[in-house]
Amino acid sequence: MAVHDDCKLKFLELKAKRIYRFIIFKIDAQQVVVEKLGNPEESYEDFTNALPADECRYAVFDFDFVTNENCQKSKIFFIAWSPDTSKVRMKMVYASSKDRFKREIDGIQVELQATDPSEMSLDVIKSRAL
Repeated sequence: MAVHDDCKLKFLELKAKRIYRFIIFKIDAQQVVVEKLGNPEESYEDFTNALPADECRYAVFDFDFVTNENCQKSKIFFIAWSPDTSKVRMKMVYASSKDRFKREIDGIQVELQATDPSEMSLDVIKSRAL
């Protein structure tokens, strides 16, 4: 499975310059490519609504939060979206290439695997960030 250079470039821009809130990646013709870029103003709800209901995706989300000590922080989440309704073959392709893709993008702080929206709700994200 190849990873398009654009994936690494956009991830670096999210990580270093914070010009995106999220990036959604998809596998297209044996290659991981950028499907959608989220503006910094977009919310977590905008992000989850951008994920297809019946197809797998990889995504990164830059989550801003305030700690219990009242510090402003941010963590980059890697989300492997694999809905129950997606095709078995698609799930297998995404599952088998996930680790290789993650090695290509350096700087992920929290990983999440989700098969339905409740597994990546804002409450789950908040609890994993702290």
